[in-house]
Amino acid sequence: MEARKIGLKKWFFIWGLGIAGQLCWNIENVWFNSFVYDEISPDHSIITWMVAVSAAVTTIATFLMGALSDRIGKRRPFIGFGYIAWGIFTIVFGLTQFLNSSFIAIVFVVVAADAIMSFFGSTGNDAGFNAWTTDLLDDNNRGQIGAAVAIHPVLGTIIGTVLGGLIIALFGYLAFFVIMGLLVIFMGVFTLFFLDEEPQPKQKDKSFFKQFISAFNFKDVFKLRELFLIFITMAVFFIGFNIFFVHITNYFIYVLGYREDFAGLIQGGSLLISILATIPAAKLINKNQNLPLLVVSILIFILGLIIIFFFGEISLIALIIGVIFTGIGYVIQMQTLTVWSKKLYPKESRGQFEGVRIIFAVLIPMVLGPLIADPLIDRFGIPIIVDGKAGLAPSKVLFLAGIVFAILTLIPLYFANKIRFKKNLQKENS
Repeated sequence: MEARKIGLKKWFFIWGLGIAGQLCWNIENVWFNSFVYDEISPDHSIITWMVAVSAAVTTIATFLMGALSDRIGKRRPFIGFGYIAWGIFTIVFGLTQFLNSSFIAIVFVVVAADAIMSFFGSTGNDAGFNAWTTDLLDDNNRGQIGAAVAIHPVLGTIIGTVLGGLIIALFGYLAFFVIMGLLVIFMGVFTLFFLDEEPQPKQKDKSFFKQFISAFNFKDVFKLRELFLIFITMAVFFIGFNIFFVHITNYFIYVLGYREDFAGLIQGGSLLISILATIPAAKLINKNQNLPLLVVSILIFILGLIIIFFFGEISLIALIIGVIFTGIGYVIQMQTLTVWSKKLYPKESRGQFEGVRIIFAVLIPMVLGPLIADPLIDRFGIPIIVDGKAGLAPSKVLFLAGIVFAILTLIPLYFANKIRFKKNLQKENS
């Protein structure tokens, strides 16, 4: 098979769109939450609504606009206009700090602005850019493009937390949102004028509604018990992760007393060390050592949370070690479960099952995680006052909840491996 040439121009867009997109997602996942406490109100319920609504909109937008992109056989307009609108609403979100209205009205506008941003982010990045990179794949460049796309979220998180914290500490949140928004807008405009894409077959063998709704057909998932149990494992683990992760920056700032720049450095620097664990993990994955790898990563994850809970407030070194261990456990879990699940996808419906994976790995955890965190913060939160507004800062109890869910992860994982063991035994005996 002749290799499809990936020239410098395409590599520019692969890296430019990829990094710009992940920087924008990092703003939403990390800095929007601390922005709400600092500029709107130290009310954790706003974060819960933001995360839940955003997750739902992101999932629906990915399915809806992805199906539409497949239907017309084009990616460039979805990437270009999606990124432009994404950047605009990133800046708009920052402007919500100037709202002067009732609390309920302000909360509604903040949640709506985040949801609209998420819709266009999913349109441009998930439905557009990810589909475009998939269109470029062949047997000769799959490893190169796959490695690049896998690195984007890690680099985006590292750069976004470190650079974001520095800019916010020096110039404020709005300046950071404007800079990142303009970067994404620039990439969107550049895409509309210069991105090359090869014509794709238009998928019109069924109505658009049937094409869209087919992604939510769970009957096929229930039939594949091993895959379904892996999806459940993802959901349980990431629910626990999202209980504390969406509040961790505010915990660093309002409980531990670190500035935004140092809070970002702790997270970004620790993640940079954590990703080194993916190298030996990849070798074990290739040897089908999924279960021992996942069990060890869960134990490392739990150890990290234990260190943060008992020693994070009294020792910076202990806090960093705890965050590194937690990051290692998280990265290996995500890496191993993703590979395990993708190997079980039926060849004829990989797109549908990728959508289902998003529901279990993103939508369910990002809705339930913050909802579980809410009553814990109400009961154990630390009273604070920000610009004269009273509120509650998240306490370290959230890390205990993360530990509980990490332990519960072992239950579906055990049954998934039991099915996998029987399959391997049947193959050996046949």
